[in-house]
Amino acid sequence: MLSEEYIMNKLEMKIRIVFKLLLCFFLSIHIFCCQAANETQWKLKSPDNKICITVLLGKTASFKSGMVYRVDRVENNRLISVIETSPLGIIRKDQSFTENLKFVSKGAVKTIDEKYRMWIGRQSECRNNAKEMELTFANGNGTKIQLILRAYNDGVAFKYVFPDKSADSYTITKELTGFKVSGVGKAWIERYDKPSEYSPAYEQYYENGIPIGTASPYSEGWAFPALFHNNDSWILISEANLSPNYCGVRLDQNATNGLYTVRFPEVNDAEGTGEVEPTSTLPWSMPWRTIIVGSTPATIVESNMINNLSDAAIPGDFSWVKPGRSSWSWLSDTPSPKNYNTLKNFIDLSAEMHWEYSLVDANWDLMKGGNIEQLVKYANSKGVGILMWYNSGGPNNIVTERPRDIIPNAQKRQAEFKKLNEWGVKGIKVDFWNSDKQNLIRLYHDVLIDAAKYHIMVNFHGCTIPRGWSRTYPNLVSMESVRGEETYLFDSVYTTEAVVQNSILPFTRNAIGPMDYTPVGLSNFTHPHQTTYVHELALTLVFNSGIIHFADNEKMYRTLPDFVKTFLKNVPAAFDETRYISGVPGEGIVLACRKGNNWYIAGINSLKTNKKVVVKLPFITSGEYNLNMINDGANNKSFVNNLQKFKSGEVITIDMLAAGGFVAKLSKR
Repeated sequence: MLSEEYIMNKLEMKIRIVFKLLLCFFLSIHIFCCQAANETQWKLKSPDNKICITVLLGKTASFKSGMVYRVDRVENNRLISVIETSPLGIIRKDQSFTENLKFVSKGAVKTIDEKYRMWIGRQSECRNNAKEMELTFANGNGTKIQLILRAYNDGVAFKYVFPDKSADSYTITKELTGFKVSGVGKAWIERYDKPSEYSPAYEQYYENGIPIGTASPYSEGWAFPALFHNNDSWILISEANLSPNYCGVRLDQNATNGLYTVRFPEVNDAEGTGEVEPTSTLPWSMPWRTIIVGSTPATIVESNMINNLSDAAIPGDFSWVKPGRSSWSWLSDTPSPKNYNTLKNFIDLSAEMHWEYSLVDANWDLMKGGNIEQLVKYANSKGVGILMWYNSGGPNNIVTERPRDIIPNAQKRQAEFKKLNEWGVKGIKVDFWNSDKQNLIRLYHDVLIDAAKYHIMVNFHGCTIPRGWSRTYPNLVSMESVRGEETYLFDSVYTTEAVVQNSILPFTRNAIGPMDYTPVGLSNFTHPHQTTYVHELALTLVFNSGIIHFADNEKMYRTLPDFVKTFLKNVPAAFDETRYISGVPGEGIVLACRKGNNWYIAGINSLKTNKKVVVKLPFITSGEYNLNMINDGANNKSFVNNLQKFKSGEVITIDMLAAGGFVAKLSKR
């Protein structure tokens, strides 16, 4: 039997061991916490390790205190600055998250690697591959704010999150986010609209390569997206995944030394309705601030970052979403939506051209010679889907075009969509939004959700820019937010501006999502075209929209050569993949887009002189193809059709007129 003394000695020994282990544990925790508390710099690199976003806390050479960040990339073992040290931070009405922040914790770096499908756009099967890191800080009151970082092979993004839970409403009075574009270079950027009866609507001209840091001529500032090129990088700045809990932001008027800072909407937007400052309960996850970057414009044109950062599709079967082509009567005959027989002619045109849709524009509820329900029945008998226009107002606009006062009222809106579904209407066009305030951002989402319930596709006009909503709501097939072809009706400057704008838009506005430019208006409207007929034809491919609304009348399209009509009958509205071939904004662009086994190639020339381009297709590695190409003819209103053979590895040499273009189809033999 063991003695009492022996048992006590053993027990004392075990207590000493446990005490030492606990002491070591608490010492290690203390050391770790001290190290964490002293940590002031965090880096996140892209999956290929070539792009890095760095967050710093505390005083820097440029800023007294607070959070700042920078973005760099590596090329040929050389470190290249993309965004120099730039500010971060949020001011809430109740407290600030800008200075005297303390580091709390860093989450483990996550790898995001998922695949998803897009129903519209330049790429059908998409891969969202990035590294993500979560940083948590606390202000002087101990209230937490998180900064979520993502690094992609084609850029970076970040967003703010208030992680606490509260049913109370909180208001943000200012966001300090800035983008200090590194170095000396050029900017392609659009001044933000002044409030008016029809704006803001992102319908100004893009400045063509102005110096980085130039102030906007308008006090309202600069619009997203903003494109920059310095000596080393192409950079596109915008935002993604804007939810109903925030407003759309833009860039301030002044960008001293290349520092562009974000700002909220104007008080007078939307006829003064709605609050400028966003409000939400907690937790509160805000939109992503996005920076797409690469060594060539290919990165900008081919990027899917805006969609990658956006919420996955809402639940449901979206097989009824059908990208396609549509006739459109309004531009060539603005009173036509009130004329039943005229609209029938455009439906007949769609049937003849094998276009899926015909758009009935404003004031169709004043139609004479028949009514909208009869027109829908006639279109259904022809196998043509009807799309119908609506005014978004409501108090947000004073535009009198009809029908109005349906969309902002949830009960009326849902009843209307139910009726359209029963009739067989395929989609709606909702116009004149006039603001990026939070209340209207919420209405955008409400419209998309209700429309999806009744299998209605949506096209927004007079609206904000794409922010990834077409991924979340696959029924969002297009958005305007561009100075498009309708401008030939009312702006004499557009005849010269369009030539240059057309080669800026693929690198800017259309790079972030679908763009309803309404191309191929061949007739001279109030102000004549300077672009060639083939340039106009090429816009069907150079630009991208889930539904292509052809801008001209049935007489013009019916008189075109058969080979042009064949092209228009078959041009896709959505693609499986897209490749940038060549070009720079303001001078021209060449793109190649694949649909199934066929490649469609198009280019435009924005110069005042003729241009020869040599098209290389290194991604076509095998096989023989039939090449059917339409070129500029002897003058700007003529076409030439060329048929030839093409083998992988060959090049295609093309001559374009001034303001000219070309289209081509490669069909595998």
